[in-house]
Order: sequence, then structure tokens, then C-alpha cells
Amino acid sequence: MPSSQDPGSTIWFSLSIDGESLGYFNGCEGLSSEVEIEHHQEGGNNGFVWALPTRVTFSTIRLTRPLTPDTAKVAKWISSVQTGITRPTAQIAALRADGSEVASWGLIDVLPVRWTGPTLDPASPAVATEVLEIVHHGFTN
Repeated sequence: MPSSQDPGSTIWFSLSIDGESLGYFNGCEGLSSEVEIEHHQEGGNNGFVWALPTRVTFSTIRLTRPLTPDTAKVAKWISSVQTGITRPTAQIAALRADGSEVASWGLIDVLPVRWTGPTLDPASPAVATEVLEIVHHGFTN
């Protein structure tokens, strides 16, 4: 990977949708799942209450990075939702600075739900960043 693509952190993340790279991100949050539980009291059993799993829910994932030329790839993917919803698979990989993979997560039925672009204010010299939020129906691995 060229050093010009490195977002400047020790761990960074790559995102690909159906094998097509959307670039590298230096922040990723929301890689989580939760099993919803239904409690059931059984007559005659006073020792415990049954905790039964009902469904699994998955959090919205937020990916952040400084503005890069790969922003155009994100815009193209979001625009494709307007012409018909297809829910592709995605791959998020956590990478070290040398490009070696620490861990990866496959996502099923991914959909972009929000993109927030940079605030461009000459009075505030902060780094121009973007945030991409995606939802999914589960992990593949």
C-alpha cells in the first residue's frame, strides 16, 4: 500500500463492498452484536428464571477518515441506492501500519445509511474528515 494512503494511525481499516475497495479509514466503531433475551418464569421452579434467546441485532458501523480521493467511491456507492437497493456483502479489515492484517469482519446485506462530509471553514484549520455509516444483517466470519 502506498504511504500516501496511510491515514496516519497505527491501526487503520479498509472497507470493500463486494470486493471493490472504498479505501482506508482511521476510525471504526460499532462492530457489535447483541442477543435479545426473553425471560420466562416456569411454574413450580423458584430457583431461576429462564433466559431464552429471541433475535440478534447488529449496531450501525461508523467509519471515519480524513477526506481522500476515495470519497468519490463512497459517493458512487451511495448514489447506487437511488437506482435500486441491492444489499452487497462487505469486508472490514483492521490493518497495521505495514499493511498486515490484524483481524477482519465479513458483513451480510450491507446498506449505507449516512454520509457526513467535512466542514470547510477557513477560520477553523481542522483536518477535513468524512464519516460513513453502514448497517448490516450479520457477520459472515
